[in-house]
Amino acid sequence: MSKSHAVTATVQILMFERNEWVPNNPRLPVLVYPNAIAVQGSDPAALFEKIFSANGWPPQWRYGVYSYHHYHTEGHEVLGIASGQARLMLGGPDGHVLEVSSGDVLLLPAGTGHCNLDSSEDFLVVGAYPPGQHADICREAPTKAQLASIDTLPFPEQDPVQGLQGAVHQYWVGQC
Repeated sequence: MSKSHAVTATVQILMFERNEWVPNNPRLPVLVYPNAIAVQGSDPAALFEKIFSANGWPPQWRYGVYSYHHYHTEGHEVLGIASGQARLMLGGPDGHVLEVSSGDVLLLPAGTGHCNLDSSEDFLVVGAYPPGQHADICREAPTKAQLASIDTLPFPEQDPVQGLQGAVHQYWVGQC
C-alpha cells in the first residue's frame, strides 16, 4: 500500500444562501472533492479515516447521510464516501442535488443543509469534524445563538484531504 491515498483533484465550490428554515453558511462555500481518495482494499473507510486523522480531522462515525434535511451549528463536517453512491440534496429543501460516489469527499461548513434523497445499499460515509467540534442535528430554523455559533465557529487548521495549503486555506481562511 502506498503512503498516501489522496488524489490531487479539482475542488468544486458551491455557495448557498439561506433557504427557508435552513441557514446555510453566508460566508463559506461547500467544498466538493470528486474522486479525492483512491478507494481500495477490504476496508475503504479506513483510508478516509487515516487521511482525515493525518490532517487534523478526527473521524467520528461510519454511517450514511440522514434522509431528512438537517444542518449543524457546532461543527464543520467532512463526509468521505467510502463505498456506494447517493443523490444528496445540499442547501435545504429544493436545494442543489449532488451525485456522489466512492472516493468523493464533501466539506460542509456549519449551517449547510444536507439530506440523502436516494442511495445504493452499500452507501457508507466516514464523518469527521475539527477537534472540539461536533454535529448537533438541527431540523428547524436557527435561534440567534445558533446563528452566532455558525458565524464564529473556528476554522480548522488544515484541509481534511489536502492538508495545510489545501482548499480550506484557499476558500475559507482567505474569506476572513
